[in-house]
Amino acid sequence: QVQLVESGGGLVQPGGSLRLSCAASGFIFSIYTMGWYRQAPRMQRELVASINSWHSTEYADSVKGRFTIYRDNEKNTVYLEMNYPKPEDTAVYYCNADLGYSDYEVFWGQGTQVTVSS
Repeated sequence: QVQLVESGGGLVQPGGSLRLSCAASGFIFSIYTMGWYRQAPRMQRELVASINSWHSTEYADSVKGRFTIYRDNEKNTVYLEMNYPKPEDTAVYYCNADLGYSDYEVFWGQGTQVTVSS
């Protein structure tokens, strides 16, 4: 039973910080590329950040220098640290696991709401 369970979402003020967590189970976590996606109202789902099995990272231009993705393979958990959040970061954030070559090996979490407002 594959599970990706997000936590840590909620309301945060601009200039504050927030850490999202995604706890994974049911697959070999360490060999999957893990990612965070987000979807705002009336917008397409977009990649925010990803980290592969070698701990190499990619970031959307809009979050570079502000967000950090990292993983703890011993805990089967991937994190997204959100620093200096902006109102335009408000969205539902989704955890993703992708082996890279098969649709069968792509998994999604349920999503967690992040709202940035003063």
